[in-house]
Parts: sequence; C-alpha cells; structure tokens
Amino acid sequence: FFITTLFGRVWCGYTCPQTVWTFIFMWVEERIEGSRNKRMKLDKAPRSAEKIAKKSAKHSAWLLIALATGLTFVGYFYPIRELITDLFTLQANGWAYFWVAFFTAATYLNAGWLREQVCLYMCPYARFQSVMFDPDTRVVSYDPNRGEPRGGRKKGIEPSELGLGDCIDCGQCVQVCPTGIDIRDGLQYECIGCALCIDACDEIMDKMEYPRGLIRYTTENELEGKTSKLMRPRTFGYGLVLLLMVGAIVFTIATRVPAQLDVLRDRGALFSFNGEGRVENTYTLKVANMSEVPQTFTISVSGLEGIRLLTENTLTVASSENRALPTVVDVAPEKLSESNNAIVFTLESQSDESLVLETESRFVGPNR
Repeated sequence: FFITTLFGRVWCGYTCPQTVWTFIFMWVEERIEGSRNKRMKLDKAPRSAEKIAKKSAKHSAWLLIALATGLTFVGYFYPIRELITDLFTLQANGWAYFWVAFFTAATYLNAGWLREQVCLYMCPYARFQSVMFDPDTRVVSYDPNRGEPRGGRKKGIEPSELGLGDCIDCGQCVQVCPTGIDIRDGLQYECIGCALCIDACDEIMDKMEYPRGLIRYTTENELEGKTSKLMRPRTFGYGLVLLLMVGAIVFTIATRVPAQLDVLRDRGALFSFNGEGRVENTYTLKVANMSEVPQTFTISVSGLEGIRLLTENTLTVASSENRALPTVVDVAPEKLSESNNAIVFTLESQSDESLVLETESRFVGPNR
C-alpha cells in the first residue's frame, strides 16, 4: 500500500511472481520460436517437422522451468536435498508428489497459457488501485499535451508543420503491453506498470529524433502542469504502519529463543492421592526446539517443599522438533498451605548451560 501510493503498481510490473514467470516463459518462447511476427507465422503454418520440433522444445522448456519452480516451493517445507533424492527414488510421501505436481501445473498454466488473464480476472490487487491512487501517484502515463493529435509522418518532418503531436500512431505501445491495453486512453486498472510501453515508445522517439518521455512515469498533477508532492498524509499513514510491522518483525527476531516450554495441566482430574498418601497432579510438557542442534534437557520442578517429579527427568528434542511429555508431580498434603499453589517447571540443557527454560503452572490439592 505504501509503495503503491507513491509509484503505482510497480510490484505487479517488476516483482510479482506471475509477471516474472510470464516474462521468463516469453523469453524462452522468443528464443525458440523467434519474434512476434515469426511466432504468428509459425502458428498459421501447416503442421511440419519444424513446427512440431519448435513447439515441443518450447513446451518442454516451460515444463522444466515449472518443475524447478514446484521443487523450489515444496523445498521450503521438505528439505530440498532429501526432496530431490526421495522424489526420483520414489521414496517421498504422496503429499510431496501432489504439491510438486500442483505447483508445476499451476506455473505452466499461469505463466505459459493464462498470462495476463491472471492479472485481469483473477488477481484482486488491480481492484485496489483506484482506492490507493491519487493525483500525486507516479504511474505509467501518456502525455496527451505533447502527443496529440496523433498521425503518421516521415522522419525529419517537424510535427508542428503538419499540425500533429509527437505520437506517430505506430501502435508499438499496444503491441508490447502484456495486458493488451492502449495506454494512450488514460490510466486503466489492467495496467500493471511494467513500463514496456515506455521502452517501446522511447525507441520510436529515438528513430524519429524526438525527445524521449512521450510515455513515462509521471503524475496526474504533473501532466496538468501542477506541482506534485511525494509525501502526503496517506503515504505517512501507510509508512507508519509499515514501520510498525517491520519493527515487530525485528523485535521478534532479536528476542527469539532457541527453545520454548509450555506446560498444560490435566483439567480432567484436579488431583488424586497415590499409594503413599501424597497428592498428585498430571501435566503435559510441550517443548519446541528451534535451534539447529538436538537438545537434551534435565527436568526439575520447584515451588513447594518436598515436591517430587515421578516421571522421566530428561527429555531429548531433535532440531526443529516439538515433543510432548506426560509428567506427574506429587506433594505431601501437609505441605500444601493453599488448595491452589504456584509451582515452576525448569528445563536445563545438558549441552548449553545458558539455555534454561522456566514456566509457571498451578498445583491443585484438597481444600484446607
């Protein structure tokens, strides 16, 4: 939102995966089948060995790129080295095959076949731009004051001699537009801000020996000859929210702990008496090891005189693993001054003395 109020849909034009992958597929298509005119000619040509070879090569390259994309996406959740080996040795689980196939098919279809249709009909972001844009938003725009009236002419003739503007009505800006719009008709929600029309127009201006910038990044106010402001109240507001979000992320990372302990008390039975006449409470210790090495913890409990841990007093948790350990604690009834008492579970790492986890819980006994 912050960037869009300043520079329009630069996200869509330069960093959106749909745009980036579409341009990759288009680049492959151009390298294999040739320029736009050659591709159109090839599509209309009768079936031949050359046509089959080029089409097969193009779609094979698309599928390889899509497969690499699917492997990469799934590799965020399934260790990539193991994923590659397991897939091709048929050792991976069914979900791994499903998601690799899903992302491969989605990439192939979206970037190879749907392309701008995703931007026009499926992406909700285009519908937001009318809300976020204002007369000071810098977007791709055609300068009608300089370009109109349009008309063809020979190189070397000044437009003023023919009563024309700088636009020679060549249509290059329309041909290169991935969404097929005519930027000369003004700002449209289909425009993704990729600036291909700017590059195409600048090339024509160079050939005609006219100044560049007939189509350029500018604001509505600048086109009308008014002063344009970079920072406005809405950009300050979006910027403040963005800074708060970034600050929250930085704080979370800076205060991140390598492990975490949660203690869940068994609410099904408040307490019970064991064979020794002592009061028992049952808990579940949940330990998350967020470090890159396994951790073995020594478990202890404190807070009441004579409190004992009746179950295991050590717990080993692998890297990136969550472990749950049922635990039973007992206390002599005469040591309970209240029916509800505070106790503390402590886990100390045997390999890292600085890693100590403490969590408070409650020990419930009979009413005194």
